Amino acid sequence: MIYRAVNSKPVVDRFFVWLAKALHEHLLLPKSPFTKAANYALDRERALKVFLEQPDVPLDTNHLEREIRPIALGRKNWLFCWTEMGAQHVAVVQSLLRTCRMHEIDPYVYLVDVLQRIATHPARDVHQLTPRLWKEHFADDPMRSIADER
Repeated sequence: MIYRAVNSKPVVDRFFVWLAKALHEHLLLPKSPFTKAANYALDRERALKVFLEQPDVPLDTNHLEREIRPIALGRKNWLFCWTEMGAQHVAVVQSLLRTCRMHEIDPYVYLVDVLQRIATHPARDVHQLTPRLWKEHFADDPMRSIADER
């Protein structure tokens, strides 16, 4: 965080000052791509500066883009879900699988454990069954499928 605060923060602050100044001092058409991009950035200035105070926040979203790429590639396949509800379920499952992979969890092990655990798991602690928290609480000793014992 110190490196970002010392080295990046002044650059980011100067950028937003320059951006606001460019919008106010230059006669730009409201529909020009620069005007749209500048207004978009200025409207989200606080959110775009989060990485300066939170060292865990990555500087880009490339890792997320890579994770959702298979979903984008399979978009035509999702046209054949037949119903809106079916498509929503596909989206939930795909999101869950990608989240598992992002946390370096084997989706099969995770799903086998959670589907067995959910019947006896307290409802007030259901958040522990999300992939990130499941990894902390249950990944060391997951429940196994009887099919794995054969």
